[in-house]
Order: sequence, then structure tokens, then C-alpha cells
Amino acid sequence: MTIWVSIDEAGEKLGELADLAAAGEDIVLSRDGVAIARLKPASPVSQGKTPKVAGQYSHLGPLTDPYLFIRPDPELEEDAEARDEDYLYRFDPK
Repeated sequence: MTIWVSIDEAGEKLGELADLAAAGEDIVLSRDGVAIARLKPASPVSQGKTPKVAGQYSHLGPLTDPYLFIRPDPELEEDAEARDEDYLYRFDPK
């Protein structure tokens, strides 16, 4: 069943109309009896979610090192050891 609502009424009942559209109702907004817009529930893609694609990274080959993403990066570790920032945290009551 299609629900026709004038633009003037829709401004007052927007929350209720949004709930009806999310529930699957077909809502048409009209001006002077002419349809100008349709309310429908948002799809998952339009809510910021991207669809998963099987085999999207298969061109990179098999993952040979299962600990690749949890092992510390040697360059970052070396850089952290090179800086002595302990003086920032020392309490010196002068």
C-alpha cells in the first residue's frame, strides 16, 4: 500500500514517516497532488558499509607469514629506541 503525504504534512511527521519507510512502507511525497519524492529505507551500502568481495586480494598470492600483521615493525622499533624521551616524564622538583 502506498502512502501519499503532502510536503506540508511531511515536515510535521518526518520521524513517523521515516519509521514507516524503514518498516517497508512505500511513502510518496507530493505537492499539489503531484508526486515529487519517494521515501525508502537506506541500503547497507549507503550507510557506509562496503560489500565484501571474495578473492579481492588473490592477485597478491598466498599469505606466507601468518604473523605479518602482529609482529612489530623493525623500522619503528629502531626509531623508538633511538629517541630518548624519558626526560619528558622525569620528575625534577626544582
